[in-house]
Amino acid sequence: MGQDTGSIPSLLGAEVLNAATYSYPDQVDSAASLANLGVTVAGIYISADSVVAEASQVLGAAGSGSSYITNLTINGVPVNVTGDPNQTIWIPGGQIVLNEQTISSTGSAVVNAIHVTVNGVADVVIASATAGIS
Repeated sequence: MGQDTGSIPSLLGAEVLNAATYSYPDQVDSAASLANLGVTVAGIYISADSVVAEASQVLGAAGSGSSYITNLTINGVPVNVTGDPNQTIWIPGGQIVLNEQTISSTGSAVVNAIHVTVNGVADVVIASATAGIS
């Protein structure tokens, strides 16, 4: 009886992963970044040269954030990244949200540079930063 062999292709590749949070008496800053992204989510291939998420909150104020994505492609097609919060790209069965920003009732900020959701299949966040003062 022969032995079956196979391989599982890489689903994610990235380099220079970095995350940092800086805390001051009246402010919190957080950032996450990576370079040379290549990821397949539910058959959708996403690539970018760099992906950065940043979040900040100052005591007594609502948090804020931003993200930076360079040379983004989806299935080989270049995407115009506007930098606007919650830029949504519809894909079969789901969506990709760029610069996803959520500000809580306490003012803390969560920024996801790329958030891929395929209903019932996948929920993937790439480069997430959170800043909140409690």
